[in-house]
Amino acid sequence: MASPSASPEAFTRAVAGLRAESPRPEILLEEIAAPQRLAPYSFALSATVLRSGDEVASGRLILLHDPAGHDAWRGDLRLVTLITAELEEDLASDPLLPEVAWTWLTDGLEQHAAAYTAIGGTVTQTASTRFGELAGPAPTADLEVRASWTPTSGEFGAHLRGWCAMLSSTAGLPPPGVASLADRHRAPAG
Repeated sequence: MASPSASPEAFTRAVAGLRAESPRPEILLEEIAAPQRLAPYSFALSATVLRSGDEVASGRLILLHDPAGHDAWRGDLRLVTLITAELEEDLASDPLLPEVAWTWLTDGLEQHAAAYTAIGGTVTQTASTRFGELAGPAPTADLEVRASWTPTSGEFGAHLRGWCAMLSSTAGLPPPGVASLADRHRAPAG
């Protein structure tokens, strides 16, 4: 990746918009090394989502910029994400989960007025049971969402807020300002 001082203005503004946002306290963001081969300019964030102190989901958001544009992107900037979360067993077998998980992304972007085009991706449900030398904990189920979209507005903070809303939904966090029943049961009496 080129040095920040040599970066095109569109990329610099996009990175500044992503850096300016502060997500809800359960989502910890940090800048990470961005992939170098996907576009001439790139920037990446990593997220860890905590619920009651436990990591329940994680994700990466990567900003790509190719000043020459890219036909498949329908633009010169692209956001790419990977989100993973461990699921409760009953959710893992729900046949509607992929469609619901996809709407977590599109609804999050739309609720935060993050205009986009050329969106695409996959939602994968997996169940794992360990055997033999790897036998151990009970079976686990995971959800993985891979997606990318082209922002059509210069408001990158809105895209980060929409992405964080998707992370929150994937992690099963209640809406901001609403306490979950599980957290209320753990609160000390007083």
